[in-house]
Amino acid sequence: MPAPLPPTFYTQPALTVARQLLGARLVRVLPDGARLAGRIVETEAYTGLDDLASHGRHKRTKRNAPMYGPPGRAYIYFTYGNYWMLNIVAEPEDAPAAVLLRAVEPLEGLAEMAARRPGRDPFEWTSGPAKLVLALGITGDMNTTDMTTTAGGLWVEPGEPVTDEALRTGPRIGLNTAPEPWLSLPWRFWEAGNPFVSRGSGKRG
Repeated sequence: MPAPLPPTFYTQPALTVARQLLGARLVRVLPDGARLAGRIVETEAYTGLDDLASHGRHKRTKRNAPMYGPPGRAYIYFTYGNYWMLNIVAEPEDAPAAVLLRAVEPLEGLAEMAARRPGRDPFEWTSGPAKLVLALGITGDMNTTDMTTTAGGLWVEPGEPVTDEALRTGPRIGLNTAPEPWLSLPWRFWEAGNPFVSRGSGKRG
């Protein structure tokens, strides 16, 4: 199997990381050894103190502390009272930036994903940031996991890249309280035509 993407990959600007993660494989190995994986098809970039839509715009808090830590660590937070969201810390340490993983295309461990998303159409298993966390068995206690190694059971490895021709960009989702221009910046990236891109985006083509 390919090695996880190295720490140097994540020291790049968050916008670059968000673009280059498209097509890579998000891998989760469960405690029983089952391997689940999906090809990343949608991301969002959040830069540091200058980004008024980012958790990093605030001073360091208990919640956003992972964003100030080493690049390549998981930043997993609870939102809407029900859901965990998986981000990967980007840029050098003390620059609070991260990339939200919004959607993946299921590739491995399909039976396990189906069991974790009972009664759902396969296209609904991982087509959203909360959905993919549920399907892959990612939990809040994995916050700060080092995703540049396999030790924590969660990492990203190289996959089939998304070409520039298939790349689409648009505004980030769910930023109702963010001021302009942050509300409209095209800092969401996805693969055109992929059926696993989140439906909330309204833009799969």
